[in-house]
Formats: sequence, C-alpha cells, structure tokens
Amino acid sequence: MTTATAQLPTKPVKAVAPSALWSRGMIATLGAQFLSALADNALLFAAIALVRKQSYPAWSGPLLQEFFVVTYILLAPFVGAFSDNRPKAQVMLFANLVKFLGALGMCLGVNPFLSYALVGTGAAGYSPAKYGILGELTTSQLLVKANGLLEASTIAAILLGAVAGGALADWSVEGALMAITVCYAAAASSTLFIPRRQRVVPTTRFSFIESIRTFASQTASLLKSDKARLALIGTALFWGAGAALRFLVIDWAPVALKVTNNRLPAFLTAMVAAGIVVGAGLAARFVRIEHVNRALPAGVLIGVCVCLLPLAGTQPTAFIVMALVGTCSGFFIVPLDALLQKEGEDSVGVGSAIAIQNFFENIAMLALVSGYTVASFLHVHPNEIAVGFGLFLALSMGALTLTRRRA
Repeated sequence: MTTATAQLPTKPVKAVAPSALWSRGMIATLGAQFLSALADNALLFAAIALVRKQSYPAWSGPLLQEFFVVTYILLAPFVGAFSDNRPKAQVMLFANLVKFLGALGMCLGVNPFLSYALVGTGAAGYSPAKYGILGELTTSQLLVKANGLLEASTIAAILLGAVAGGALADWSVEGALMAITVCYAAAASSTLFIPRRQRVVPTTRFSFIESIRTFASQTASLLKSDKARLALIGTALFWGAGAALRFLVIDWAPVALKVTNNRLPAFLTAMVAAGIVVGAGLAARFVRIEHVNRALPAGVLIGVCVCLLPLAGTQPTAFIVMALVGTCSGFFIVPLDALLQKEGEDSVGVGSAIAIQNFFENIAMLALVSGYTVASFLHVHPNEIAVGFGLFLALSMGALTLTRRRA
C-alpha cells in the first residue's frame, strides 16, 4: 500500500527574470557542465582500458555502457520530479557528488561495472537539472542560444575528455581514474556558484507507485503533442546512434587504420565533438524553434556519413568523415532539445520532460548498444557494422522527416 501524495506548503520565492544570456549563474552552469562532461567522456576510455587490463572479454566494453544506461531507465520516473521540486543547482551538486563516488570506487578497486553504474546514477539525476535550469537563467527568446552554449560546452568537454581519457589511459589507467575523480569534485564545486532559485511549486512526499503513475501520465501527455513527440523520437535516435558509434569507432580504428592505441579512437571521437560545436553554432544562427523542420535533413546526413566510414582508409580521411558526422549532429540535435524544453515548460515541467527524454534516449541506447554488442560477439567486421548502422540511421531519420512534413 502506497502513501498518498500530500502537498505541503512552501514559501514562494520571487523569480528573478534574467535580462541577458550571460550571467554569473550561466557561466557557473557552463563551467560545471564542462567539467562534469569532461570527466564523463574521459572515464569511458579509462574504464574500457581498465576492463581490458583486468582481462575481461573484448565485448565487455559495450557492456559497460549497458550498466550506465540501465540506471537512466530505472530512475527516469523519479529524477524529473526530483529536479522540478528542488533548486536545480542543488540537484546538480548532489548528482556530481554521486559521480565522484562512482569514479572513486574505480580508483579503489570496486567492480568497474558497478562503479560505472553509480556514475550513471549521478548522470541520470544531473541531466534534467542541467537543461531545466536554463529556463531560470535566461528568457524563452534566448533558449535556443542558451542550449547552443550548453551543447558547445558539452561538446568541447567531449573533445577534450576523449583526448585526455585516451592519452591518460595509454600512460596510466590508475592515473587517469584519479584525475577524473578530481574533475568530478571540481564540477561539484562549480555548482556552488549557481544562484539557488526555487520554483513556486508544492513539494510532495515520495511514493514509489505514485511516482511511476505520474511519470506514465506525463509521458502520455507529452506524446500527445506532435512537436514533443518529434523531439523525443529524434533525440532518442540520435543519442542511441551516438552511443553505438562510439564503440564502433573504438573497434574500427585498429582494423581499418592499423593503430591499436587508445589515443586514435579518442581523437576520432574528438573530431565528432568539434563538428558538433560547428553544427550547434549553425543551428543557433539559422534555426528557430518554430522552424525546427529545417534541422531534420541533417539527421539523414548523419547516417549517410557513417556509411562512408569503410571508405576512409587513411587517418586524414577518417578525421574528415568524423567531422562531417559531428557537424550534421550538432545542426540536428540543438533545435530538438530546445523544442522539447519549450514543450515541457508549457505542459509537464522542464525537469520531467528531460527525464522522459532521457528515458526514451536510453532505451534507444540500450537497444542499439546491445545490437552492437551482439554483432561484436559474433565477430561481424566493423566495416559491415558501419554500413548497416548508417543505413538504419539514414532510413529512420528519413522516415521521421517525411512524417513531420506530412503533419
């Protein structure tokens, strides 16, 4: 028997309407996001090097991602409400501390899969807050630009984190894990400089069953909106594809380019990140929320570019292909993220909308990374995986684009 959800009075806090894009809160948010994402992306390469060093089978690398993703799916019904009912800066602080504990666990020899799942737990709570806080720090007219800044910060962190993670793992796996742990601590410290703006909403007593019912109701409500449904499906396909592509690149580089270190896959990942920065800037310049259809063809081009990967027989060509993938990705994802936040703000709440988005994205990641794990286990050639994966992505994005244009 569950406890009924009871409303408790809260003291209203007057919202401060920000008048410009840049503020102390925005700068602190971007700093916290950069440091946290830097550690996230370095940790993946360090964790893969760790399981290889500990003689786990070759297909265990994608399995690490599965442990991370499952926490997102399991916590999705709860983290949105948690974010919407508390100061988002406080949620970001708590989430980064959980990530810190997960990384520290790897340093201390705790099972890497369980430690990575703990990092995923922190990431699940962090995501709704980092996006949801943008609406409190800037105006709706500047929301796409604010998202562009956040995505640019994230992708810059992916770029540097991937390179640092690969290079540090080649030098010392233990040293890489220690540096990453310190980075999470710095991210947590950065959140202390974000103003605590509490929303005027009633707090609720936690109820497990009621939380699941509320999440299901909010999901159904959000899916009734054509725009929200577009954003959910589009971003789910994108992030599911991105997770699988990362492991594809790690396995493809030694076979196609004859390089077996951790640095080259990290550099290729960094090229995708650099391209996303360019694409995000182009989206902020040319795409408004009301014209989000302009971004959809870029999703098809992502799949086309992935199909070109087997033709990249040299490192410079591979870097160019990865940069093209990234540019199309940035142009595609930034407007859809902004669209979902706007739809969420007008309906179920931004934090809840982001939690629902994470739920869909991580189901897609679980499915696509699981498919990649099976293909790796069956020893399918990376070039064949790249072509199949690219065709799937191009056709899926094409169907989404056609459906939207007919609506």
